[in-house]
Amino acid sequence: MEAYQIIVEPVLTEKTNAQRDGEIKKYTFKVHNKANKRQVMSAVEELFSVKPVSCNILNVKEKPRSTRSKSGFRSGSTSAWKKAIVTLKSGDKIDAIEGV
Repeated sequence: MEAYQIIVEPVLTEKTNAQRDGEIKKYTFKVHNKANKRQVMSAVEELFSVKPVSCNILNVKEKPRSTRSKSGFRSGSTSAWKKAIVTLKSGDKIDAIEGV
């Protein structure tokens, strides 16, 4: 897989923004379902030109959802996805996500 296929998109929430504010920067990405830690770390290094120290990966399970329409309620679920939390060396940052 190519680096741009491994990292799908950054996850930007209040919690992930707080993790980026400290001295040790942690960035959260939505990654390809078949990607592993080594592939994610090499993709971050290739795409953003920073040196990751560690990577934690977890599978986010699907959640049940229901919608209402004219014909009644329909039940379904969100899709499952994989999340990677990448820790960088102190002093490094990813400018594309920081908005600088």
